[in-house]
Amino acid sequence: MIEEGAYDAHALHGFAHDSIARGSKSFALASQLFDRETRERVWLLYAWCRAADDLTDGQDHGGTMKPDHDPAAAVAHIRAQTDKAFAGEPTGDMAFDALGFLLTEVDIPRAVIEDIIAGFELDAKDWRPRSEDDLLRYAYHVAGAVGVAMALVMGIDAQDETTLDRASDLGIAFQLANIARDVAEDAAADRCYLPVEWMVELDIPPGQHMHPAFRGRLSVMAKWLAEMAGEYEASGRWGARRLPPRSRWAVLAAAGIYGDIAREVRRRGDHAWDHRASSSLFAKLGWIARAGWSVLRRPPQRRISRDGLWTRPRPTDPAGRAGA
Repeated sequence: MIEEGAYDAHALHGFAHDSIARGSKSFALASQLFDRETRERVWLLYAWCRAADDLTDGQDHGGTMKPDHDPAAAVAHIRAQTDKAFAGEPTGDMAFDALGFLLTEVDIPRAVIEDIIAGFELDAKDWRPRSEDDLLRYAYHVAGAVGVAMALVMGIDAQDETTLDRASDLGIAFQLANIARDVAEDAAADRCYLPVEWMVELDIPPGQHMHPAFRGRLSVMAKWLAEMAGEYEASGRWGARRLPPRSRWAVLAAAGIYGDIAREVRRRGDHAWDHRASSSLFAKLGWIARAGWSVLRRPPQRRISRDGLWTRPRPTDPAGRAGA
């Protein structure tokens, strides 16, 4: 564990709170359900993830990309500053100091953080998936690995691989929902996270998936993404049983809120991208209430199997595996 040293806890907690308030209204709302200590730690991790993602894309909490941005240099900077965070060296950059301070309180293995950085590298290289397995590997690096880190922040033991697999599943579900929702936005930024093999199967020419003539076929892929997201969400919900009550409440609420994104995209069909799918405040509050009720009552006893789901790589395993 890194020594606390010269980190200004009050300033870092304030910075992290402002970051999540700007960057994710849905997660900011769900995070209020954590106990104070866990909530502040979750915010610190979010602040680092948000800043690293923005550095990679040349953005500030999303928005317009900066001209002449060098994503490879940005990732090199992320690595250098993250090295300092793990060494317990304040950087003067609030986002990286947020991670450094968090590491004084929670022992997050470097391999988990490296898996997250690998996702930034994929974006920096303008990487695109050829297969469904590629899609799931990408979703793991940009969101599933964050789920693993969040589970560790919530008190799950680093040796509890089974629960961490479920945390990864929930992160993957969130990312699949985001990909389904953001197809049009990604296309406008010359990005595409739909597998090439899916395009070939539906006879959509490369780069033409947003053409109106292919909208019906595109909605089929959105349906596939939504179905996959539902499977990974169900697995993640089962894994939340291992969390403390307040953390379980927050995670289940977030699962419902993000799950609604995928469900809404699927419901809209050909009109999924006429305007951005989102969840209303009323719907979010509904998920908070339902999640709270599910924590209070006896959890369902029927185990949700992970058979057939993509499984995050272990340190000695270079690629994801199905099962577990």
